[in-house]
Amino acid sequence: MTVLIVLAVLALIIVIGVGMYNRLVRLNISVDEAFAQIEVQLRRRSDLIPNLVETVKGYAAHEKSALESVVAARAKATSATGVRDVAAADGAMTQALRGLLAVSEAYPDLKASANFLSLQEELSTTENKVSFARQFYNDNVRSLNQSVKTFPSSLFAGIAKVSAREFYEIENPTDRNVPNVKF
Repeated sequence: MTVLIVLAVLALIIVIGVGMYNRLVRLNISVDEAFAQIEVQLRRRSDLIPNLVETVKGYAAHEKSALESVVAARAKATSATGVRDVAAADGAMTQALRGLLAVSEAYPDLKASANFLSLQEELSTTENKVSFARQFYNDNVRSLNQSVKTFPSSLFAGIAKVSAREFYEIENPTDRNVPNVKF
C-alpha cells in the first residue's frame, strides 16, 4: 500500500511538472508570435510610407526636412532587430510620421487629395493595429514573466529554456511627444 501511495505521489509530481513545462513553452511561443505580429504591422506601415511620401512630395516640395526624416526613420525601422531596437525605431517612425502629417495641414489641396486621404486612413488603421499588437505583446510578456518568476513554475523555467522577456517600451520619452511644427 505504501508503494502505491509513493507511486501515486510521484506520478502526480510528474504530471504537474509536465503541465508547468508545457505552459511555460506555450507562453514563450505566444510571446514570439505576439512580437511577430508587431513586426507584421510595422512592415505594413513601412510599406505605406513611400506612397505617402510621394503624395506629399508632389504638394509640398519645399518641406524637404519632414520628408527626409520619414525616409530616414523608415530605413532604421526596416533594419531594426530585437525588442529594444524595434521599439526605438518604431518611436522614431511615429514621430516622423506625425511631423509629416502635421505638414499636410498647411496644404489644403493635399488634404483634399483622394490619394492622400486614402493613404492617411490606411496609415491610421495600421497605427491602431500596431498599438493593439504592442499591447498584445506586452500582455503575453507579462504572463510569461509572471510564470517564470513565481513558484513553482520558476523551478521549470530553466528546464524549459524559458526566461523573462523585455516589455515593448519606447525608451526615449521625447518620442512620445507631439512634434512642434512651425510654418
